[in-house]
Amino acid sequence: MQKVKGFIGLILLLTISVSFFSPAKDKINWLSLKELQAAYSKQPKPILFDVYTDWCGWCKVMDKNTYGNAKVAEYINEHYYAVKFDAESSDSVIFASKKFGYKAEYKASELAIYLLYGNMSFPSTVFLSSINAQPAPIPGYMKPAELEAPLKYFGDGAFAKQNYPEYMKSFKASW
Repeated sequence: MQKVKGFIGLILLLTISVSFFSPAKDKINWLSLKELQAAYSKQPKPILFDVYTDWCGWCKVMDKNTYGNAKVAEYINEHYYAVKFDAESSDSVIFASKKFGYKAEYKASELAIYLLYGNMSFPSTVFLSSINAQPAPIPGYMKPAELEAPLKYFGDGAFAKQNYPEYMKSFKASW
């Protein structure tokens, strides 16, 4: 009996030790709109918006499986300013020197309506090459491999040299 208690204690100790030393999962450095504007004014780079709602199941799956992917998180953190934005927020916000309120008929933020061109589909990933650029929304859940090409198109600056269909002809996926 004493050996069993000792064995169980050892297993418990090892389990606790491993949990403290497991590698940290890469996470995206999500910014608020204020943090985005402050960082962008110091060093411009492309912007990625994750437009979601609290009730959206696929939004939660995308958070876990796509934005929780180490390669996706690393790439976004290096090449983008990332903002997670609740489309149904009723708070007034300022983005790119414009004030956005709440539209009751859409049950959504005017910023979400602007970013998604009124196509209120969730989740939606929105790319902006600069803070004043025209939004490029992609509606729906995307796996890491599906997100790679648009991420790199804007993140690597290819948008300035060629259109997306031309880019895709020579794009080599690595995720």
